[in-house]
Amino acid sequence: MKPLFILIVLTLMTTNIYSQNGNFLEELLNTHADRLGSAAINPEKHRVQIIYTQIDRDKNNQPHFTHHKFNAWEGRYFFPASTVKMPAAFAALEYLNDLSIEGLDEHTPMFTGSASTPQTAVTTDATAPGMIPTVAHYVNKNFIVSDNDAFNRLYELLGQRNLNERLWAKGMSNTRIISRLSAFQFDHDANKRTNPVSFISENKLLFHKGETVSSIDTSIHNQRLEKLQQGKAYFWMGELVHGPFDFSFRNYAALEDLHRSLKIVLFPDTTCSQSHFRLTKSQYELLYRAMSILPRESDYPQYDPERYYDSFVKYLMMGGVKTDWPENIRIFNKIGRAYGYLTDVAYIVDFDSGVEFMLSASVYVNENETFNDNEYEYSTIAGPFLRELGKIIYESEVERERNHTPDLTRFKISY
Repeated sequence: MKPLFILIVLTLMTTNIYSQNGNFLEELLNTHADRLGSAAINPEKHRVQIIYTQIDRDKNNQPHFTHHKFNAWEGRYFFPASTVKMPAAFAALEYLNDLSIEGLDEHTPMFTGSASTPQTAVTTDATAPGMIPTVAHYVNKNFIVSDNDAFNRLYELLGQRNLNERLWAKGMSNTRIISRLSAFQFDHDANKRTNPVSFISENKLLFHKGETVSSIDTSIHNQRLEKLQQGKAYFWMGELVHGPFDFSFRNYAALEDLHRSLKIVLFPDTTCSQSHFRLTKSQYELLYRAMSILPRESDYPQYDPERYYDSFVKYLMMGGVKTDWPENIRIFNKIGRAYGYLTDVAYIVDFDSGVEFMLSASVYVNENETFNDNEYEYSTIAGPFLRELGKIIYESEVERERNHTPDLTRFKISY
């Protein structure tokens, strides 16, 4: 089956999987506007998008989902920033399984080469056990503190075309991941080229992939996206440029796609087999641990708790600021923060009260409409909005009656 045909079929299959009735969340924003701040008072200005999924278990502990959406529709462009690291990690683990090579898995030593400028090689990783880079270690860094280089190495392992076609095959038809992160030396063409990669164990070459050059049309989504030209000015190479900033060749992922990718990894048994990431039990455990572990709980890598505090990459409920972490709460998530956009895609669990729900939200803060000047209102508007939004939903979940108390043992991880 041709990739374009797969894309069209899955677009039709996954349309309207979320409730289009925004009354619930709209009422929530209006009711709690004082608490949520200016993003709730003027959600259009701040391009607020929200997806909230209630989860109810039946007597057999099978989850059933009720979805609510606010302003989260596929054609509305927002910059996903580091949230794209999440589906990329899922795809990288699946790719290893699809190779079906004996002795090759996420813990096999992975060595990245360099075939063309400005690619760089990686043969050691000082933060890894034995200083040996592996996919598992990149996945950990990818989530625990949102390490950009870790994502870039997974992107290079997969290759641009392979990565995107895998995600489209999962129904993520409104996603394109076409560039490395924080790697401005790579232009659009250079991002199509991805490094050679080798897996070597006990001096034996298990697999080698040469440099790949993507041939997919990376502008495929532009015709159905709006507001790709944003702002009034931007800084580039230290110079102020007057005029809108162009996102036409930047990464994109609809909030619904990101929410969906997390859901199918957390609840694979509730998703049709064609949409599954083909992962092993140990890989699911790796992902659940990486998405929920706090930096101070990590042995590899080890992180300075003063710099990488508990809520460093937790914005929903926590605001991304130093705060006392409630021991009964775990958040399985991925955040993104760049160009004035702050996004968090999360599954939140309270083991004491038996509460679980999914919540994804994005908010835009760029008052002067200038990009790359590092003057964004993350700490005054965006962070507090996501913190209070998470708390308000959590408080309503604690009060919400359930017919059956969920068994959440699957998500109790040993850290």
